[in-house]
Amino acid sequence: MATRCMYCEDSLGTDIDHFQPIANAPLRAFEWVNQLLACSHCNSNEKRDAYPCDADGLCLLVDLSREDPAEHLTLLLAAGVYEPRTPKGETTIEVFKLNRPDLVRGRRNAFISTESNLQSWYRRHQEGNETRADRIATALRESPFADVLRAMERLPERVAVIVLEEETLPALETWLTGGFSRVVRDLNSSSEKGG
Repeated sequence: MATRCMYCEDSLGTDIDHFQPIANAPLRAFEWVNQLLACSHCNSNEKRDAYPCDADGLCLLVDLSREDPAEHLTLLLAAGVYEPRTPKGETTIEVFKLNRPDLVRGRRNAFISTESNLQSWYRRHQEGNETRADRIATALRESPFADVLRAMERLPERVAVIVLEEETLPALETWLTGGFSRVVRDLNSSSEKGG
């Protein structure tokens, strides 16, 4: 269940952002796919009514209801900084100020915590302590800056061996090969039941 800001993933989502602003498209005001959960900082201080478009009228922001951000943005884990992969990625970073100092610091700290928690999850999983492993896995998925974990999951092996601690590599491999599947299944069934 998404409760964090869909843009920065730091703060709790407290506002509804009209991705395509009401001033721009009043008829989309009540479309669910146009209403994204955002924190007040991203919604009121950064994006506001921004909706930049290219010469053909196509929006230059990553639409989180339709697109995978990883197609447009690369997170440099150790630095905590996003780099653009496309013009949409570049504009999204700029409009939402995704590389502002508090977010960069938060992502750097989250990288260290995520590695540590993933190693802890792996140890509990190896010991057969699935109850504790499941709680750690849930914490990993629901923590601020979950984009750090997703970026780790997407690392090519040749990069992972350089960026990650040696102890993290077998943990991540087990995580990716289904060691956390029961947690995902439980989270999905919980969401379907409304809580």
